[in-house]
Amino acid sequence: MRLYYHPASTTSRIVQLFAMDQGIDLEYRVVDLFTGEHLKPDYARINPNCLVPVLEDGDFRLTECSAIVKYLADKAGSSAYPKELKERARVNEMMDWFNSNIYRDFAYGMVYPQTFPHHVRPSEAVQAGTLDWGKQKTQSWLKILDASLIGPNKAYLCGDKITLADYMGAEMIALGGLVGCSFSAYPNVERWLNNMRALKCWPKVHEAIDGFAASLKEKSFVTI
Repeated sequence: MRLYYHPASTTSRIVQLFAMDQGIDLEYRVVDLFTGEHLKPDYARINPNCLVPVLEDGDFRLTECSAIVKYLADKAGSSAYPKELKERARVNEMMDWFNSNIYRDFAYGMVYPQTFPHHVRPSEAVQAGTLDWGKQKTQSWLKILDASLIGPNKAYLCGDKITLADYMGAEMIALGGLVGCSFSAYPNVERWLNNMRALKCWPKVHEAIDGFAASLKEKSFVTI
């Protein structure tokens, strides 16, 4: 199986972190987002959305990181995607929560507009308003995540065992490192994130994005 990805892509790292932690063998093919390779006709034929990641399994292609990790988990028989109906529904619920709520406001409303030029808004006023809105909404989501979704007694999002929701959620929250976010005000979030950072493959998966973060450390950001 081949994964078209880029290490600066949050959604790519979700798939990479899960696959490496679970020992799923993939052929990794970098699509260079910074040179616009994803916008060229050759890649558009692979994914008309011109986005990463894409999984190729023989003549079967799959886009969207959530669908990809579910497919890989089922194919590998991973316990990270439970078979029992209600347990699986809870994992799906948490994955949808991250995708539909906090990732939208945190990444696209706060982090990406400050770190990637193509996400910068067209005027200073619009940029400032976007960042202020994104920060306020993110703080509200973090309170819910900390107090209600994780709470003080769970090691992972759905209980005491790691699931697909953790691989997805951890990457979306750890993205805050690009702008120097601190989650100390959300101790359950911070504890859970530290559990994920303890995975043996975490440093390897994050080599590129950590290097990018280091290159930004002298800049001033709207942060949490």
